[in-house]
Amino acid sequence: MSLHVEGLEKRFGSVVAVRGVDLDVPGGAFFTLLGPSGCGKTTILRSIAGIYTPDRGRVVLDGVDVTRRPIHARNMALVFQNHALFPHMTAFDNVAFGLRMRRVPRAERRTRVEEALALVRLDGLGHRMPAQLSGGQQQRVALARALVVRPSLLLLDEPLSNLDARLRDELRVELRALQRRLGVTTILVTHDIEEAFVLSDRVAVLRAGQIDQVGTPRELYRTPATRFVAGFVGPANEIALTAIKTMRGAAWGTTEAGLQLRLPADAVALAGGAGWLIVRPEHLSVAPGKWPNQLDAVVEDLVFAGAATLCRLRVGDLLLSMQVAGEAADLTVGARVRVGWHDADSVVRRDT
Repeated sequence: MSLHVEGLEKRFGSVVAVRGVDLDVPGGAFFTLLGPSGCGKTTILRSIAGIYTPDRGRVVLDGVDVTRRPIHARNMALVFQNHALFPHMTAFDNVAFGLRMRRVPRAERRTRVEEALALVRLDGLGHRMPAQLSGGQQQRVALARALVVRPSLLLLDEPLSNLDARLRDELRVELRALQRRLGVTTILVTHDIEEAFVLSDRVAVLRAGQIDQVGTPRELYRTPATRFVAGFVGPANEIALTAIKTMRGAAWGTTEAGLQLRLPADAVALAGGAGWLIVRPEHLSVAPGKWPNQLDAVVEDLVFAGAATLCRLRVGDLLLSMQVAGEAADLTVGARVRVGWHDADSVVRRDT
């Protein structure tokens, strides 16, 4: 089922929670609404589900306007952050609840519940009460309860946020594999960048009730549309540029300290103004060869993080972060190093 959201706006009293949101989600896609707390992502999800009625805009499913339809007439299923299982019912009965409300015959109901429990790897555990299940197993029951009704659209409201880190990682992989196998169109709400990137085909980054950018995880990380997106989806060095100019067909920026930095080719369009140069820590390198951007720095701190070492560097009044694979045994705190980056590995954005 494809989803089209057009000009969605929702107010709560004088507060505008969502303003002018447009979304297009093709059938079978895994789409994520990503953003900080209070940005409007859950309000959008609940407007799609029919829990909230928008003040303006439309929700269209497979070409049919369902904006004013009640929840039960939308063929959607919603999985909440807190599982929302009935504590007095077994796992089997929790999963069967939606089918019973739809008056599905008993024999078919049993078959479909057993299939759903097997789908989430809980076959044989249907007799247990929620209190007898682990957090991850409870979340799978909630997922099975949503899938057993065979929804055209699956809505996930931060379903993994209450789990410990290791279990969360495991369930992400399982959830993505399950969604691909079933081909059900899925909308996820999360503030977790890693979760959004691991699970999603496309991601919408929200800020203050509006969408800053929609794209694949790679597009958001490599070519963020705004400074906010750049900083939200991953660690980034942000260097203020007081002036951007072109010389011999290339773009150059001047920092507050007077440093001249080569900018990516598309920054030529920003010549004559100011902006921010954004470069990821993993794109900085020691002894960068013939790259145009090279700076003398002092190593202020080293933090070993397993697969990589995080380095804090000082260049005059400027602080930079560099990520080096492995233990970075050749670097020491206080050492003077020459660092740099390739101009093509950076982006320049206005102050947004």
